[in-house]
This record gives sequence, structure tokens and C-alpha cells, in this order.
Amino acid sequence: MPKHRVHEMVLLKTIAETLNQSHELSSMLHSVLEKLLELTGLTTGWIFLSERFMDFRCVAEQNLPPALTGNNGKRMNNGSCWCLERYWDGRLVNAINILNCKRLEDAVAFRWGDTEGITHHATVPLRTGKELVGLLNVAAPGKVHFTDEELALLQSVAFQMGSAIERIYLYAAEQRRAEMFARLDEFSRALTSRTGGCSDLVPVAKASLSLIGEHFNWPIAALYEQSDSKLSLRSVYTSDESFELPERMAMEESGWIGEAVTNRRLRTASAEEAALLFHAEGREGRRRPAAKLATAAVVPLPFGDTGYSVLIVGSTKRDELKAEDRPILEALAEHIAGALESTLLADHRKELTRIEERNRLARDLHDSVSQLLFSLSMTSRGVESLLTGPSPDTKAALSAVRDLQSLSQSALKEMRSLILQLRPAELQAGLVTALREYAERLGLQIAARVDGVGALPRPIEDALWRIGQEALNNVSKHAGTPAAEVTLTITSLEVTLRITDKGKGLPGSISRLYGSATSIGLSTMRERAEGLGGTISIMPRRSGGTAVEVIIPMRAINQSNGNRGNER
Repeated sequence: MPKHRVHEMVLLKTIAETLNQSHELSSMLHSVLEKLLELTGLTTGWIFLSERFMDFRCVAEQNLPPALTGNNGKRMNNGSCWCLERYWDGRLVNAINILNCKRLEDAVAFRWGDTEGITHHATVPLRTGKELVGLLNVAAPGKVHFTDEELALLQSVAFQMGSAIERIYLYAAEQRRAEMFARLDEFSRALTSRTGGCSDLVPVAKASLSLIGEHFNWPIAALYEQSDSKLSLRSVYTSDESFELPERMAMEESGWIGEAVTNRRLRTASAEEAALLFHAEGREGRRRPAAKLATAAVVPLPFGDTGYSVLIVGSTKRDELKAEDRPILEALAEHIAGALESTLLADHRKELTRIEERNRLARDLHDSVSQLLFSLSMTSRGVESLLTGPSPDTKAALSAVRDLQSLSQSALKEMRSLILQLRPAELQAGLVTALREYAERLGLQIAARVDGVGALPRPIEDALWRIGQEALNNVSKHAGTPAAEVTLTITSLEVTLRITDKGKGLPGSISRLYGSATSIGLSTMRERAEGLGGTISIMPRRSGGTAVEVIIPMRAINQSNGNRGNER
């Protein structure tokens, strides 16, 4: 076998071994470039990577002459040249001789420094599959021409480098994908924790955007509402006060955002497109860029009618939002839409609960106070007839007046009981004290105990008060015993309210009672507990009677979104 063929095989084998020694792109290209120059006898080389027109970077270089290394490396990373122009316009297909180098000609013309005798170089395109990703340039002092054999060898090396670059790109993409899904999982759990039990859309929207900035490090996140032919800003998170977003946009002027909203499809934007949108009015009415965004994306929310239509995120880093991130962005939109829908349902559920309570109070008024007042009215007429008849009967009238007094006392007691349910003023003395006093008004004897010390958040205290009222009402009406026990247990994680009696228990199956027309109270108890992320169980006791147990997590209700960033 000819010596030059053996040399080529050794060179390709060495290059292949070098390419497989690293998963980091820059260090791998530096190593292989150094090895290539060593084995070919060439002195100088550099590698450009470029994905689009006028967007390139010199990622590896070896022994560049002083004329090209000056100005802090800007001479190799700014401006065009003949090899890049051929690369961008599609004329560079195979390894070729560049007759002379524009960068080196500029170095001579502008006296940048010593070129060390290098005037020409060979240029080889780097490919990953069918895609061009960059250029390999090699040179030596006084060398103005490369033979066909030399160019073919460089072409083989470039093919190996392209395959290695593709492998590294795929490896990096998988790593990024895994990292992004891990962040998405953390975002989902944090969103559920922060917004659970909330019935107001505004703090949920703020929390969603704040968590996007926290978990994905994107400096801008916003929610817009589509109304007729306009997009209106509803909530925004920014990591810096200098970032500004337009309050309103006409659909016909919103460019790529309007396109995404109209087609209901995710859309990513280049830095140029983002800059055209994110602007603000400066002094003298001049428009100025609101943020130096390298990329942005708009994601329509997939479902619901919450008043929020699209999610917009932006980044100052070019590679932070890619087409490969589509599943992550769409999942973010789904999580946010789900949280907003759950919040809206929670608000509807609370409104239904309020309506049910009004209906219950109306029934109680009709069944108790209204009946007593009707009896008072009829008895008072009887007294009038006894005193104004032909032969007044004062003795019977006096007895009727005593009945009037008894009826009025009963009506007053019932009214106080109903007012107490509407305005729990006794909660100022503590939940257990309020429940004990309420039970005494119902004629019950209560044994109360408190385990643990700590202030209860107002929503939790109010919910336990209402649940406790209904439970004590059930004891009074159904248990057939005047005795009950109330236990409140407070820990750093949860609060538990337990009300037990030794009576005859509730009739029928509890599961059948939930939600039925005759058990509005039991349904309301369950709704209150679940609305705060808690649970309620109503079960018979082995020793007889019924036990009602409510467990609610001790977390902040309608938790604020913290002070990170600037939010609306």
C-alpha cells in the first residue's frame, strides 16, 4: 500500500479517536483541529459554526497570526468574508481552495499586524446529515494551493467532524430535554401547592408567571386576553424594570403573535420579530426597544373561558427557546389553563355553597322563626278577642299573654342562633370556645380539648367553624344524646377537628347522604373541607355514636407570589 495511503488511514483513525473523547463541542473541536494540523504539517486552522445568514462564531482556532487575533477576537467573529458568503448562498458544496483570504487582505490593508506569510487557505464545509453547520479552514505560510488529494483528505476529516458535531448536538438536545421536563415537573408541583384552594384568578395568574421566571429563568412572561380584534395585557412577570410590554395590541398590528392567536398554534419568534413587538414610547413620542430579547414564543391556552387567552415568554439568550421546546411550552400552557379553570370552578363552587346556605337559612327561618311569629300573630289576635268581646275573659287573656312571652322568647333564641351562624363573633375568643358556646345554645354538653399551639389562618378557622356548627346541629337533631366531644389538634403541617358523640348515629349510608336533597349540610361540610385541600370523614364509632373528622393542610391560603420580579 502506498505510504501516503497509510498516512491518510492513520490520520483518519487518529481524528476519529480524538472526536470520540469528549461530549463538549468547543474542547472537542480544539483537540481535533490541533491533531489535524499536527498530522498534516499545516500550521494554522480555524472553525466557524453558522446556522443562518450573518450569524456565525469562531468556535476553535489554532496558531492564528497576530493580525487575526487582535481586537479581543472580534476580527474572527465580526464581518463577512468570501468563504462565509459562499457558504451562506449555497455555493460551497465540497472542499475548495480559496484563492486568497479577505480577512488577511484586510489585515494587510489596515495594518492589523503580522500575517506570518499566510495569504490563502482551504475551506471545507461541515455537515450534519444534509444540513450545513459550519466551515473548516486550514492554511500554512506560503501555501497558495491544495492538491485534489489534500482536499479529498480534508473532506473525509470534515465528514467525521460533522458526524461528531451531530452526535454532540443530539446529546445536548437530550440533556436539555430531560432538564426542561424536570423543570416542568417542579413547576407543576409548585403551581399546585401555591394555588390550591384559591378562588381568585388574579393571584393564580401572577403565581403562574412568577413560577415560570423562577423555574425556567425567562426574564419575561405574560398573559394576554383576546377580545374582539384586540389583545389586552392581563398579567405580567418581568425580572427587570426595564422590560416593558404593550398594554394593548390590535390583532392586525400584532404580527407573529396575532398569527399564533388566529391559528391557535404555538409560534416562536426571532430577535428581530420580538424587537418589533416589545417596544415602549420614549421621550418625544419616539419608540425605543423595550428589551433586548433574543427570542420569544407565544402559546395559545388550550381550553377554557377564564379571560386569559395566550401565554407569551421571552428570553435574552438566543438558544433558550427552540422549536424542540414545543412540548414544554404547550405543557406550560396546559398547566396554567388547568390552574385557571380549577380556580374558576372553585369560585363557582363557593358561590353555589353560598346559595345553598341562603336556602338553608331560608328553610330554617320558615321552619322555626316564621312559624313562631305566625303563632305570635294568631295568639295576639286571640288575646284581643278575649279582651274586647261582650264578656271579657281576663284570666284566659293573661294565660294567652304568657304564651305570647314564651313564643317570643323561642323566636328570639332561634333568631340569635341563625345570626350566630351568619356572624361568628365568638371566634374572637377562639374556635373551640365558640363551638362550646354554640353547643350550649343547642342544649348540648361539650367536653373540649386543644392539642398544639398556633394561630389558624382565617379561611381555615372560618371553614372549621361552619363545619363544626353543622356537626353539632346534627348531634342535636339526630344523635339522641346531649353529650359530645370536640378535639382540635394543631401541628405545623395540618389542623384536625374531631367531633364525636355516643348517640344513635346518622341514618343511612353517608355516601348516599352526600349531595342528596336532604343532606345539604353534609355536602356543604365536604365542600368546605375540600375547598381548602382537606378531607372530611363521617363514620360510626365502635362504641356507638358518630365521629366527624376534618383534616386541613396548614398552608397559606391564597398564597402571595413572593417579591421576585415585577408582577401585575
